[in-house]
Amino acid sequence: MKPITRREFTRTLAAVGTTAAFTSFRVLGANDRVRLGFIGLGNRGDQVLDAFLKQSDAEVVAICDIYQPYLDFAAKKIGTSPKQFRDYRKLLELKDVDAVVIATPDHWHAMQTIHACEAGKDVYVEKPICLRVAEGRAMVEAVKRHGRVCQAGMQRRSSAMCREMAEFVHGGGLGKVTAVRCFHIQNEWPKGIGNPPDSEPPADLDWDAWLGPAPKVPYNRNRAFYQFRWFFDYSGGQLTNMGIHYLDQIHWALGQSAPLAVTAMGGKYAVEDNRDIPDTMEALWHYPGNTLVSFTQFNANSAGAAARPCEIEFRGTKGTLYLEGRGWAVVPEIITPHEFPRRTPIDRSIERGWRTGEAPMIEPKKVSGRMDNADHARNFLDCIKSRAACNADIESAHRSTSATLLANVAMQTKAYLEWDAKAEQFTNNAAANKLLRYDYRPPLKSPL
Repeated sequence: MKPITRREFTRTLAAVGTTAAFTSFRVLGANDRVRLGFIGLGNRGDQVLDAFLKQSDAEVVAICDIYQPYLDFAAKKIGTSPKQFRDYRKLLELKDVDAVVIATPDHWHAMQTIHACEAGKDVYVEKPICLRVAEGRAMVEAVKRHGRVCQAGMQRRSSAMCREMAEFVHGGGLGKVTAVRCFHIQNEWPKGIGNPPDSEPPADLDWDAWLGPAPKVPYNRNRAFYQFRWFFDYSGGQLTNMGIHYLDQIHWALGQSAPLAVTAMGGKYAVEDNRDIPDTMEALWHYPGNTLVSFTQFNANSAGAAARPCEIEFRGTKGTLYLEGRGWAVVPEIITPHEFPRRTPIDRSIERGWRTGEAPMIEPKKVSGRMDNADHARNFLDCIKSRAACNADIESAHRSTSATLLANVAMQTKAYLEWDAKAEQFTNNAAANKLLRYDYRPPLKSPL
C-alpha cells in the first residue's frame, strides 16, 4: 500500500463523487440492515467480527487487511463473499458501506477513524483510540464535524453489571471514595516474549504498510501481530491496552473525566526480552474531589495485589468495592469512633478474619454479570439507526484514553505533571507537552 497524504485522500473521495461521501446519511429503519466494512481482522478484529455476526441486521459487505491469511479466514467465517481489500482507503470509497469497524494495531486508529469520518462512514474503533492526546482530540473533532456516530471498543460501557456498579459508587454507596487501585498482573519472567532477531517479513505481509505512520525499522516478529503491544511505537503498553478499561470504569463510577495531576515510575526491571514497555510500573493520578487513583503493573510476579482477587478496588469511607470480570462485591468498613480508639477482641477478630480469609466476608452487596462484545456491537448498530450517542462515545473514549497516555508521559519524563483538562496541556512542564503529539513517518501527514 503506497502511503498518501490526507489532502490526496480527500481529493480521491471527491473524485468518486459526493454520493459516496454521504451514503450513510440515509435514514435507516429499525429493521434495516447496516452494511459494514471491517478494517483489521487479526486477533481482536476476529473477536469483534464474531460480535457483529451475531446481529441479524448487520451485513459485512467488505473486509480489509494487509495479511492475506486473515482475509481468507474472515471471508470463510462470513460466508457471503465480501469484497476484499489490502488498502483501507479503497474500502472507504465503497458506496454500499454504511459504517466501518477498525481493529487495526493502535498506531493506525486515529488516521483511519478520521479518514472514515471524511468518507461519510460511522465508526466503531477499538481501544485505545490513539497513541497521543492530540490525535484523540482530532478524532473527536472529525466525528463532530462530519456528523458521524462513533463507538469506541470499551465494552464495559454496554455491560449492565458495570453500569450498576458505576451507579452504586457514584450514588454514594461507598461514601466518600478517596482511593482507587487497579491492576494488571501476570508473571512473564524470565523470557517474556523472547528476543528473536530481525528477519524478513512473512511473504504475505507488507511490513512497510503495517508500519504506516510509525518509524521505519526492520521486521521483527515481536513487533507484528499481537506482540506489537510491547512496543511504544505502536502502543501505549499494558497501561493503554488493559488500563484503559479500568480507567474508563473509574471515570464512570467517580463521575470524572480527567485528572488534575499525574506521576509514574517504572521500567524493564526483570523480564529478559526485546520489549520496550515496562514490566513493572506504578502510575498515580489525582482527581478532582481528592481521589487518588493508581495503576499497578507487575509482569514478573502474579500474586494478588488486593485483599481479594479483583481488577479494580474502590476504597470509600463506608466500604470497599472489588470489581472483577465476573461481578463485584462490597465489604463494609469497620468505623471506630474517636472516643473509643481501642477495638474489642471481637472487632479485631472479625477484621483479622477478613484480611486472612479465616472468617467469612460480610458482603451486603454482591453482583454477578458479564461483559459481552455482542452487547457493545448491538448498541453501535442501534445508534447508527437512531443517530444517538453510543455508550462509549468518542469524547468519553478520548478522555479515558488521555488519562492513560498522560501517565506514560509522566513516566518517560520522570516528572510530576499538572494537567489542564480544558486546554489539554500540562501547566508545569513544556518538555512534557511536546509528547502530546508526534510526527507521522513521511509521506503520511499527521491529522493534527
